[in-house]
Amino acid sequence: MKTRVLGNLEVSAIGMGCMNLSFGTGKATEISEGINVIRAGYEKGITFFDTAEAYGPFTNEELLGQALKPFRKEVVIATKFGMISETGVNSQPAHIRKVVEESLKRLQTDYIDLLYQHRVDPNVPIEDVAGTVKDLIAEGKVKYFGLSEANAETIRKANSVQKITAVQNQYSVWTREPEKSVIPACEELGIGFVPWGPLGTGFLTGTITPNDTFDPATDLRAVFPRFTKEAMTANMPLVTMLRNIAERKSVSTVQIALAWLLAQKPFIVPIPGMDKIEYINDNIKSADVEISAEDLQEIEDGLSKITIQGERLNQDLLNLSE
Repeated sequence: MKTRVLGNLEVSAIGMGCMNLSFGTGKATEISEGINVIRAGYEKGITFFDTAEAYGPFTNEELLGQALKPFRKEVVIATKFGMISETGVNSQPAHIRKVVEESLKRLQTDYIDLLYQHRVDPNVPIEDVAGTVKDLIAEGKVKYFGLSEANAETIRKANSVQKITAVQNQYSVWTREPEKSVIPACEELGIGFVPWGPLGTGFLTGTITPNDTFDPATDLRAVFPRFTKEAMTANMPLVTMLRNIAERKSVSTVQIALAWLLAQKPFIVPIPGMDKIEYINDNIKSADVEISAEDLQEIEDGLSKITIQGERLNQDLLNLSE
């Protein structure tokens, strides 16, 4: 597996988003199977694993901790604080410390490699958040600091207090908002960028059709405007375009979608969700796909003729993003 650098943190060029093993896009995977998937990812060269206290909640961190314990020092674990509490979004310094202590226990480790603020808390100055994480780094409980779903102004303010290693925002060939100011800010400040949802929460894999439905009890996509039948029908030309390029290059649609991201900047490391072993092989091969300037221009030209329908998230989640 090729590697990339987020700030000063070296990781595999493709990371593993672990959320779907416990939460978000269907029923939770059996613990034994989840362990097998995570360990298979490690055996195939993935060293960067992403989780959060909110996934489950809590159960995904427990799963990851159990799975990675035998080779803890060989991997990079990223987790997140601040999205859930008795009062909702909470990045009060005392709460950050509480979450970190609980995450350390669930992850069965004495340090967190990369600690993200999961969502910006409008009630807590970002400088206070960064200062709290700076103290945790000095104490050895955290190694690196990150932000999720933050805008460029917030990134700059936080970075002035504690160096940010990575920013994790939703980004893919059909969700390109970070290109406006967030990715340029990361490039200027030497910050890595970690796209979540790099496969369009599954849509860009080419395995979802407009006739598919999602169980609101287990699948967040049931309330995402981009996953209504009408929106999926309107957005299918994007998948068709990616599939045509993939067939011409004898690779999968998944690999084209991820290779497109990798081609945007050298400091971008996607974290596609992998909840089945067969998905791992498909995802990691994207790091070796040669995507030419002509391929990129073909995608750009195709996108210029497609108007993506539907908001990327439901309004409640959009309200938590800056």
